[in-house]
Amino acid sequence: MASLKQLKQQFLEYIEIERGRSVKTVENYDHYLSRFFEFIKTDKPEEIKDEVVRQFRLWLNRQPTGNTKVPNETLSRKTQNYYLIAVRAFLKYLARQEIKSLPAERIELAKVGERSLDLITETELNRLLNSPKGTDLKDLRDKAILELLFSTGLRVSELCSLTSDIDLSSDEISIRGKGGKVRVVFISDEAKRHLRAYLSARKDMNEALFVQVGVEIKKKSIQSKNGVKKNGEKEIGALTKRSIERIVKQHATKAGISKKVTPHTIRHLFATGLLSNGADIRSVQAMLGHSSIVTTQIYTHVTDKHLKDIHKKFHKKN
Repeated sequence: MASLKQLKQQFLEYIEIERGRSVKTVENYDHYLSRFFEFIKTDKPEEIKDEVVRQFRLWLNRQPTGNTKVPNETLSRKTQNYYLIAVRAFLKYLARQEIKSLPAERIELAKVGERSLDLITETELNRLLNSPKGTDLKDLRDKAILELLFSTGLRVSELCSLTSDIDLSSDEISIRGKGGKVRVVFISDEAKRHLRAYLSARKDMNEALFVQVGVEIKKKSIQSKNGVKKNGEKEIGALTKRSIERIVKQHATKAGISKKVTPHTIRHLFATGLLSNGADIRSVQAMLGHSSIVTTQIYTHVTDKHLKDIHKKFHKKN
């Protein structure tokens, strides 16, 4: 009989190769399962019992986050669920391998509050999109980023994966999203116009679609993650997820928006805009790349603008 450590390695290889999970997802599952195995102090799958899992849940619920600003803060239920999801997936794998252990369905996830959406008004959105007004390369790039995010509803990681040979003769592009799944997203004429302006102004040979410009380019004499020294100069580096997040935040501040605005906020607006204008939820699910329609349904409660009219029409005093 293989040990839990050996079975964990087999499971991680399975979800990476057979299920097509990303390297980051595999690393996360490895972390969650390792913490679980450290707690239960056994190497035998048959010794994973209800009581062991219950004790692990109590332990998780009491774990500090390490947040120095909130000394007594413990792990959120959402974070606790990440551990439980990993354990359930592992137990399902054991069942498929006909290895005796606790049935996965015995583990229920902790109830969490309804997910709230980071939304801004249509007026604020317009101010955000119009924040980059200049003709310099940075403003041309930032304008293209904002318009493309709103046009396509891309995840920030998907935006970072785009290359400079993007085909702007078509209204659609194929994106490889979470889990290696490919979907089609659609680019508006406005987004294409700003992308063309940005690409025409670029003088570098970097393959990435969005790159560092001006003062963002750090002059280093050694290799770095995003560039290599060449004749004393550093190649222009591709923008990272963090870079895109900073750009969106900067323009939100410049536009006078006091709310927290992230690339995901623009993705939320993309989805709610489609639903508000009559798009069916299945189509929106496909465009967002959600594997489950349950994820897409978080947008529906903020898009039924006709409900207000129905309330006014029918909720009257006798």
